[in-house]
Amino acid sequence: MDTTTNDMTEVCRNKVFDTKSVNATATNHAASNDSINDDAVVSRITSHKDRNAPIGLFDSGVGGLSVYLHLAQQLPSERYIYYADTLNVPYGNRDSEDIETLTLSAVAWLYQQGCKLIVIACNSASAYALEMARRYYPQLPIVGLVPALKPAVLASNSGHVAVLATKATLNGTLLSNVIDNFARPSNVEVVKYFDPQLVPWVEAGMPEQDETAQRLRLQLAVFSDVGVDQLVLGCTHYPFFKAFLLDEIARQELSIQVIDSGQAIAERVKQLLFAKQLFAVAGDDGYNESPEAIDDSSFKGRTISSSARNPLIFYATRYDSKLGDLIRRLLGRETVLHHHTQEILPMLP
Repeated sequence: MDTTTNDMTEVCRNKVFDTKSVNATATNHAASNDSINDDAVVSRITSHKDRNAPIGLFDSGVGGLSVYLHLAQQLPSERYIYYADTLNVPYGNRDSEDIETLTLSAVAWLYQQGCKLIVIACNSASAYALEMARRYYPQLPIVGLVPALKPAVLASNSGHVAVLATKATLNGTLLSNVIDNFARPSNVEVVKYFDPQLVPWVEAGMPEQDETAQRLRLQLAVFSDVGVDQLVLGCTHYPFFKAFLLDEIARQELSIQVIDSGQAIAERVKQLLFAKQLFAVAGDDGYNESPEAIDDSSFKGRTISSSARNPLIFYATRYDSKLGDLIRRLLGRETVLHHHTQEILPMLP
C-alpha cells in the first residue's frame, strides 16, 4: 500500500438519511433530464460545475479507500468526499433491490454536495446499481467498478484466471458479461472464489496468524494447482492485503500475478476530467479555502496539520472510534480525524 502521503481526513458522524426522499428526488431528477441532448449535457457540466468541486467516492464501508489512494496519488490537486454507508455494510450479502436502493441514496447525496464526478468504489453496488444511477443522472460522470478481468485474460498464459470477490459481485451481470463476451471467446477459464471473512479480516488489521490468512495461503496453492496464473482482486477491501498475497506467492514460489482495479479506475477518472475540462485548478491556499460545493455551514472542524494535498472529507452513516482507528491504519501516516457531532440531512431541491 502506498503510504507516501500525509492525508488529513475529516470524519462526519451521526448522519441520518431519509432513503425514500432521496430516491424520490433521484427519480424526479431522472425524469426531468429525459429530454436533454448530449451537447446540452456537456455544455451544462462545463458551465455549471466548478472545476474545483469535489470528486465523490462511495462504498458500503472503507474498502473504497484503496481506490481513493490511487486517485489521490494521480490527481493530488482534486478534492475528495468519501461516503461510507457503514450503517448498512456489508452489501455483498444483500439482495439486488436493497443494494440498488442504498446505492441510489448515496449517489443522490453526493450529487447534492456538488460533486463533479462520482466513483462508485464498491463492486457490489456497481454490479447492481451503476446503470440505474447513470440513467438518473445522465449529465453527471459516474464511474463504477468491475473486477479487472479483461487485463487478466489478456495477460494469462495458462488460460486460467481467478476472481476473488463478494457473492454479489461474482453473481452480478457486470462480471458475467465480461466472462461471456471476453473470457470465453478467448478460451480462458474463470475460477470464482468467495470468503465471507476477508472483509472482517481486513478491518481487524489483517493478522497473519488468523484462520482467514491461513485459508488464503491454502487457496493460493489450490489456484496454482489448477493452473491459475492471474488473480483478480474483485473487492475494494482486497488491495489492502495485496502485499500479503505477493509475499505468500513468493514464499510458495507460485507463478501468479495479482491485479486490482484501482489503477484503471484512476486512469478512467483522469480521462473523463480531461474530456469534460473539469481538472481542478491548484491554488496556493490549499485546504484553507472551503469548497463552495459542500453545503455544511455547521462544520466546526479546523485544520490541525498542513499538507500539500487536500484532505479527504469522510462521511459515515455510522461512526465510532474503531472506524477512526481503521481509517488511520488503512490510509497510513499522519491521518487527522475531525468529528462532526451534528446530524446532517441531505438537501432536497
